[in-house]
Amino acid sequence: MTRSAPDPARRSERSRTAVLTAAAELVAEVGFARLTIEAIAARAGVGKQTIYRWWPSKGAVVFDAFLAASENASGSLDLPDTGDLAADLRAVLRPTADELADPGFDNTGRALTAEVVTDPALLREYRERLLDPLLEVTRERLRSARESGEIAPDADLDLAVELLYGPMYYRWLHGLGPLDHGYADRLLDAVLRSLRT
Repeated sequence: MTRSAPDPARRSERSRTAVLTAAAELVAEVGFARLTIEAIAARAGVGKQTIYRWWPSKGAVVFDAFLAASENASGSLDLPDTGDLAADLRAVLRPTADELADPGFDNTGRALTAEVVTDPALLREYRERLLDPLLEVTRERLRSARESGEIAPDADLDLAVELLYGPMYYRWLHGLGPLDHGYADRLLDAVLRSLRT
């Protein structure tokens, strides 16, 4: 019986998945401040050098773990275009409110926010891999709505995108009140009224 050689790509993917799982579990257990690369490596069953070969910092590992969990939960960033702008935007704003209100997200989200603010490399990653794609698909859906006459022809799409997401993150960051579907719907109604006049 012949044995095939181990596939290094498969081994690497298995190690990468183990590291991301370990990072997600540990940050939930001990918090970001007490999380260490050594603890992630031990939990994942890999060497520290493996982690540093793929990620430049603890924040980068946790960000990748966060993205992996978000992708598994929500899938694609595409927004639907059903012809009903309010329904299409509600389909993204309500899950955003759910995520921000989730206690399991709160500590990791706040830690990542602090890291993104202080780490220029991590900020670039965050912009390129998460924020900018989200803003662009939303802007594209608004552009389609502007072309079909659902919103004013002179609507400022960049400002509209900030008006849709900014208040939710502000409310979450400062603990100003509940983040639920009712809040998401009220916010959406207010933004759409401003875009339609």
